[in-house]
Amino acid sequence: MSKARIFDSSQFFQAADGEPIRSVVTESQDAVVVAWHVNPDQKISPHIHPSGQDTWTIISGQGEYYLDEIGTTQPIASGDIVIAHAGSVHGVFNNGNEPLVFISVVCPATAGYQLVEFEGTNL
Repeated sequence: MSKARIFDSSQFFQAADGEPIRSVVTESQDAVVVAWHVNPDQKISPHIHPSGQDTWTIISGQGEYYLDEIGTTQPIASGDIVIAHAGSVHGVFNNGNEPLVFISVVCPATAGYQLVEFEGTNL
């Protein structure tokens, strides 16, 4: 477990082809803090955390945030704070021209992770 309390974000926000980059900043029993870098046309697949909350702070970029199992989305952008309560479907597709960069805080660290398939679509 890291004892650091201040982090240089440039160490965590890295671009990559293919899958979005998920960089764990710090992890404890209380929470996992993750820096995400999602390039245009990349997505974080819809999923849930059965036993915890996931809070995103959008630093830059934009995307379509998944809200449910049928593929309903809502635009998100720089400056937004987005909360998925325990069991709430969430994920994002970067439909912009620049990277979507955000911090995710999942509480507690044991919140779990389950992919969700959209009903009747291939999103």
